[in-house]
Amino acid sequence: MVGYLYHRGVRPKYWLPPILWMTIIVGLSTDAGSSEHTESWLLPLFRTLAPWATPAQLEVLHWLTRRLAHLSEYAILAALWLRAFVRGRNLTPRNAGLLALTISVAWALLDEVHQSFVPSRSASIADVLVDTLGALVALTVAHVGWRQAVDRTTATLLWIALVGGAGFLLVNTVLGVPSGPLWLTAPTAAMALIVRTMVARQRSRRS
Repeated sequence: MVGYLYHRGVRPKYWLPPILWMTIIVGLSTDAGSSEHTESWLLPLFRTLAPWATPAQLEVLHWLTRRLAHLSEYAILAALWLRAFVRGRNLTPRNAGLLALTISVAWALLDEVHQSFVPSRSASIADVLVDTLGALVALTVAHVGWRQAVDRTTATLLWIALVGGAGFLLVNTVLGVPSGPLWLTAPTAAMALIVRTMVARQRSRRS
Protein backbone atom coordinates (compact mmCIF):
# COMPACT_ATOMS: atom_id res chain seq x y z
CA MET A 1 0.00 0.00 0.00
CA VAL A 2 2.75 2.45 0.99
CA GLY A 3 4.81 1.58 -2.09
CA TYR A 4 1.77 2.06 -4.33
CA LEU A 5 1.12 5.50 -2.85
CA TYR A 6 4.74 6.52 -3.31
CA HIS A 7 4.58 5.34 -6.92
CA ARG A 8 1.41 7.38 -7.47
CA GLY A 9 3.05 10.48 -6.08
CA VAL A 10 0.82 10.87 -3.03
CA ARG A 11 2.61 12.97 -0.43
CA PRO A 12 3.13 11.44 3.06
CA LYS A 13 1.05 14.13 4.78
CA TYR A 14 -1.98 12.65 3.01
CA TRP A 15 -1.39 8.88 3.16
CA LEU A 16 0.41 8.74 6.52
CA PRO A 17 -2.66 9.61 8.71
CA PRO A 18 -4.87 6.78 7.33
CA ILE A 19 -1.97 4.31 7.51
CA LEU A 20 -1.33 5.25 11.13
CA TRP A 21 -5.06 4.99 11.91
CA MET A 22 -5.13 1.49 10.39
CA THR A 23 -2.26 0.58 12.72
CA ILE A 24 -4.23 1.90 15.69
CA ILE A 25 -7.23 -0.20 14.64
CA VAL A 26 -5.03 -3.30 14.61
CA GLY A 27 -3.82 -2.42 18.10
CA LEU A 28 -7.38 -2.11 19.34
CA SER A 29 -8.13 -5.55 17.90
CA THR A 30 -5.74 -7.23 20.31
CA ASP A 31 -6.58 -8.48 23.79
CA ALA A 32 -6.39 -4.88 25.02
CA GLY A 33 -9.65 -4.14 23.17
CA SER A 34 -11.51 -7.25 24.28
CA SER A 35 -14.94 -7.03 25.87
CA GLU A 36 -13.54 -8.20 29.21
CA HIS A 37 -11.06 -5.34 29.28
CA THR A 38 -13.45 -2.59 28.21
CA GLU A 39 -16.15 -3.63 30.67
CA SER A 40 -13.61 -3.48 33.51
CA TRP A 41 -13.54 0.33 33.22
CA LEU A 42 -16.70 1.15 31.25
CA LEU A 43 -19.15 -0.54 33.62
CA PRO A 44 -17.87 1.35 36.70
CA LEU A 45 -18.07 4.57 34.68
CA PHE A 46 -21.66 3.82 33.65
CA ARG A 47 -22.58 3.00 37.27
CA THR A 48 -21.25 6.40 38.33
CA LEU A 49 -23.09 8.25 35.56
CA ALA A 50 -26.31 6.22 35.88
CA PRO A 51 -26.58 4.79 39.41
CA TRP A 52 -30.22 3.93 38.77
CA ALA A 53 -29.39 1.57 35.86
CA THR A 54 -29.81 -2.17 36.30
CA PRO A 55 -26.99 -4.63 35.48
CA ALA A 56 -28.82 -5.58 32.29
CA GLN A 57 -29.08 -1.93 31.22
CA LEU A 58 -25.38 -1.41 31.94
CA GLU A 59 -24.54 -4.39 29.76
CA VAL A 60 -26.63 -2.92 26.96
CA LEU A 61 -24.79 0.40 27.32
CA HIS A 62 -21.48 -1.46 27.18
CA TRP A 63 -22.54 -3.30 24.02
CA LEU A 64 -23.74 -0.09 22.37
CA THR A 65 -20.51 1.70 23.26
CA ARG A 66 -18.43 -1.02 21.62
CA ARG A 67 -20.58 -0.89 18.46
CA LEU A 68 -20.28 2.91 18.36
CA ALA A 69 -16.51 2.53 18.73
CA HIS A 70 -16.48 0.24 15.69
CA LEU A 71 -18.57 2.69 13.71
CA SER A 72 -16.37 5.64 14.70
CA GLU A 73 -13.12 3.84 13.90
CA TYR A 74 -14.10 3.20 10.31
CA ALA A 75 -15.84 6.53 9.82
CA ILE A 76 -12.51 8.16 10.65
CA LEU A 77 -10.62 5.72 8.42
CA ALA A 78 -12.86 6.37 5.42
CA ALA A 79 -12.66 10.14 5.97
CA LEU A 80 -8.86 10.01 6.10
CA TRP A 81 -8.62 7.96 2.90
CA LEU A 82 -11.12 10.25 1.18
CA ARG A 83 -8.93 13.23 2.08
CA ALA A 84 -5.82 11.40 0.84
CA PHE A 85 -7.32 10.58 -2.55
CA VAL A 86 -9.08 13.91 -3.14
CA ARG A 87 -6.26 16.20 -2.02
CA GLY A 88 -3.30 13.92 -2.57
CA ARG A 89 -4.31 12.44 -5.93
CA ASN A 90 -6.88 15.01 -7.13
CA LEU A 91 -9.42 12.26 -7.79
CA THR A 92 -13.08 13.12 -8.21
CA PRO A 93 -15.06 12.85 -4.95
CA ARG A 94 -16.99 9.87 -6.38
CA ASN A 95 -13.88 7.86 -7.32
CA ALA A 96 -12.12 8.87 -4.10
CA GLY A 97 -15.16 7.80 -2.10
CA LEU A 98 -15.31 4.41 -3.80
CA LEU A 99 -11.62 3.81 -3.13
CA ALA A 100 -11.96 4.93 0.49
CA LEU A 101 -14.95 2.64 0.99
CA THR A 102 -13.18 -0.31 -0.65
CA ILE A 103 -10.09 0.06 1.53
CA SER A 104 -12.19 0.50 4.69
CA VAL A 105 -14.30 -2.61 4.03
CA ALA A 106 -11.22 -4.65 3.09
CA TRP A 107 -9.48 -3.57 6.29
CA ALA A 108 -12.58 -4.41 8.32
CA LEU A 109 -12.55 -7.94 6.89
CA LEU A 110 -8.82 -8.37 7.52
CA ASP A 111 -9.27 -7.01 11.02
CA GLU A 112 -11.89 -9.64 11.82
CA VAL A 113 -9.60 -12.36 10.42
CA HIS A 114 -6.87 -11.04 12.72
CA GLN A 115 -9.25 -11.14 15.70
CA SER A 116 -10.05 -14.79 14.98
CA PHE A 117 -6.45 -15.62 15.97
CA VAL A 118 -6.62 -13.64 19.25
CA PRO A 119 -7.78 -15.95 22.09
CA SER A 120 -9.87 -13.28 23.83
CA ARG A 121 -11.44 -12.01 20.60
CA SER A 122 -13.65 -13.50 17.89
CA ALA A 123 -14.46 -12.72 14.27
CA SER A 124 -17.91 -11.31 13.53
CA ILE A 125 -19.53 -10.46 10.22
CA ALA A 126 -21.86 -8.17 12.19
CA ASP A 127 -18.85 -6.05 13.16
CA VAL A 128 -17.84 -5.82 9.49
CA LEU A 129 -21.33 -4.50 8.70
CA VAL A 130 -21.05 -1.92 11.50
CA ASP A 131 -17.61 -0.91 10.23
CA THR A 132 -18.97 -0.56 6.70
CA LEU A 133 -21.83 1.56 8.02
CA GLY A 134 -19.31 3.81 9.75
CA ALA A 135 -17.40 4.31 6.51
CA LEU A 136 -20.64 5.03 4.64
CA VAL A 137 -21.69 7.58 7.26
CA ALA A 138 -18.42 9.49 6.87
CA LEU A 139 -18.59 9.43 3.08
CA THR A 140 -22.24 10.49 3.12
CA VAL A 141 -21.43 13.41 5.41
CA ALA A 142 -18.66 14.46 3.05
CA HIS A 143 -21.07 14.23 0.11
CA VAL A 144 -24.14 16.04 1.47
CA GLY A 145 -22.31 18.52 3.70
CA TRP A 146 -22.07 18.93 7.45
CA ARG A 147 -25.20 21.01 7.93
CA GLN A 148 -27.55 18.54 6.27
CA ALA A 149 -25.74 15.60 7.85
CA VAL A 150 -26.06 17.08 11.35
CA ASP A 151 -29.73 17.86 10.75
CA ARG A 152 -30.49 14.32 9.55
CA THR A 153 -28.41 12.77 12.32
CA THR A 154 -30.20 14.85 14.96
CA ALA A 155 -33.58 13.73 13.64
CA THR A 156 -32.44 10.09 13.58
CA LEU A 157 -31.11 10.25 17.14
CA LEU A 158 -34.33 11.84 18.38
CA TRP A 159 -36.38 9.07 16.79
CA ILE A 160 -34.05 6.48 18.33
CA ALA A 161 -34.45 8.17 21.73
CA LEU A 162 -38.23 8.22 21.31
CA VAL A 163 -38.64 4.63 20.15
CA GLY A 164 -35.82 3.22 22.27
CA GLY A 165 -36.90 5.13 25.37
CA ALA A 166 -40.47 3.95 24.96
CA GLY A 167 -39.23 0.39 24.48
CA PHE A 168 -37.09 0.51 27.63
CA LEU A 169 -40.00 1.96 29.62
CA LEU A 170 -42.28 -0.82 28.40
CA VAL A 171 -39.78 -3.55 29.26
CA ASN A 172 -39.02 -2.05 32.67
CA THR A 173 -42.75 -1.72 33.42
CA VAL A 174 -43.37 -5.37 32.52
CA LEU A 175 -40.38 -6.50 34.61
CA GLY A 176 -41.27 -4.20 37.50
CA VAL A 177 -37.92 -2.40 37.27
CA PRO A 178 -37.80 1.32 38.15
CA SER A 179 -36.95 3.43 35.11
CA GLY A 180 -35.78 6.56 36.91
CA PRO A 181 -34.75 9.38 34.51
CA LEU A 182 -35.70 7.18 31.55
CA TRP A 183 -39.25 8.49 32.02
CA LEU A 184 -38.00 11.79 30.61
CA THR A 185 -36.33 10.30 27.50
CA ALA A 186 -39.31 9.52 25.29
CA PRO A 187 -41.39 12.65 26.15
CA THR A 188 -38.36 14.94 25.67
CA ALA A 189 -37.53 13.36 22.32
CA ALA A 190 -41.18 13.63 21.23
CA MET A 191 -41.31 17.32 22.16
CA ALA A 192 -38.03 17.99 20.34
CA LEU A 193 -39.37 16.32 17.19
CA ILE A 194 -42.58 18.36 17.35
CA VAL A 195 -40.61 21.60 17.75
CA ARG A 196 -38.32 20.66 14.83
CA THR A 197 -41.35 20.00 12.63
CA MET A 198 -42.97 23.32 13.56
CA VAL A 199 -39.74 25.25 12.90
CA ALA A 200 -39.26 23.51 9.55
CA ARG A 201 -42.80 24.41 8.49
CA GLN A 202 -42.31 28.05 9.44
CA ARG A 203 -39.10 28.21 7.44
CA SER A 204 -40.75 26.65 4.40
CA ARG A 205 -43.60 29.19 4.56
CA ARG A 206 -41.15 32.10 4.74
CA SER A 207 -39.19 30.81 1.78
